[in-house]
Amino acid sequence: MNYQVVIKNIETVNEVEGYWSDEDFIQLLEKFNYPDGATAEKKNLPELLEMAISDYEPNEAAEIVLTYKLSEELNEGQIQQISHNMLIDKVCEEYPEIHLQGTMYHVNQLLFKAYNGKFPNAKASVVQFSMKPIYEDAVKILTKENVLKLLNNGLSDRNLIKRLFEDQMSQNIPFPEAEGIVWELNTADNKNYTLVTSENWLNKEDFTQFEFESVLEEIEEEV
Repeated sequence: MNYQVVIKNIETVNEVEGYWSDEDFIQLLEKFNYPDGATAEKKNLPELLEMAISDYEPNEAAEIVLTYKLSEELNEGQIQQISHNMLIDKVCEEYPEIHLQGTMYHVNQLLFKAYNGKFPNAKASVVQFSMKPIYEDAVKILTKENVLKLLNNGLSDRNLIKRLFEDQMSQNIPFPEAEGIVWELNTADNKNYTLVTSENWLNKEDFTQFEFESVLEEIEEEV
């Protein structure tokens, strides 16, 4: 199916609003020995958590938040190692398990704010675009994989996704890593989309065109 792709806006942000829920704040406050989070005003929860976190050494705080978010994915030793590495490097951009990078980004930025910059400042990209079939009226519900493949024609060859996943981006083969590369994909009408990912994966400089055509082929199932 042929699509007309229009990139409408690309914004670089320090945090993705709405990721941390009130319940997250309350649970984390308990873990940082502030038990009154449940009775605090909701609007004060983020500030209270920042204050509670700052009473701890940075690597200790990182270990607590990482354990809260990733204890089912990582063991204690891995979390301890990451909590130390986060003070030096943007682990959320380098971690080999791509599906964990998004969560690590949100943890990193929570700690970055709490410690006024002791952690590296990682950034996210919010991309707004439209993808509309050219010759057909039928609207296909696009997946993260579909969207990345359709963006391929507008991206520079220097783009990290194209360099690491050239075959998956350009050929009619599965691209399971897309689920981890794209953190959020939202649409109200299956034509206009908002995508959230790491600035490391996609940023304004990666695009050589902002209006272009792309073809999306159905991936053939292996027999």
